[in-house]
Amino acid sequence: MLTLQFRNVQYYGGILSVQRAQELASELKDAKEQRDSLQQRVKEYESRILQYEESAAEVSVIAEGMRQDLERARLLAGLTDVGGPGVVVTLVEAQPEQDFNVFYIHYDKLLKVLNELNAAGAEAVSINEQRVIATTEIRLAGSHININYQRFAPPFVFKAIGDPQTLEAALKLKGGIIEELEYYGIAVSIKKEQDVFVPRYSKVLEFKYAEPVNK
Repeated sequence: MLTLQFRNVQYYGGILSVQRAQELASELKDAKEQRDSLQQRVKEYESRILQYEESAAEVSVIAEGMRQDLERARLLAGLTDVGGPGVVVTLVEAQPEQDFNVFYIHYDKLLKVLNELNAAGAEAVSINEQRVIATTEIRLAGSHININYQRFAPPFVFKAIGDPQTLEAALKLKGGIIEELEYYGIAVSIKKEQDVFVPRYSKVLEFKYAEPVNK
């Protein structure tokens, strides 16, 4: 009787062991499948992250390009302070004791100086710390001269950024603007400098009529 019971236990124990082994094998298979699935998802996420990083890099490059374009536009429009080599040109009355102010008679000579500087490649110009831009006016208004809607009296100081040698040579051409100024009693001083500061245009630019046109 005892022998029979022992054999039965062994028999059932063997059956249980086989079933457990099959269950473990099935669980192991499921675990491997889950692992493979997770690894695949990790690869997909890594691929997405790489795509996002590449897209972000492209956006960063585009944004940097736009920033540079904006800075260039602000520079050309005179909306940013600039510095560099250039010249400082000072105009004063040669005979200040005379009864009339020579600048009020020959204020147009200021425009000629400005034109010579621009023609010689000046990249930025100011007159008495007023940045010259496309809308800048230089005109006689009563007993003073208007520049950017502000009143000024002599002396007039031009600051121009560009090649100092070229700018000076343009002003000193024989029969040029310097000789003309001196003829009318205006003394001229030209200094070449390596660090000329030209301030930005300080007013707000407003356009009431002009609009961008896309073609």
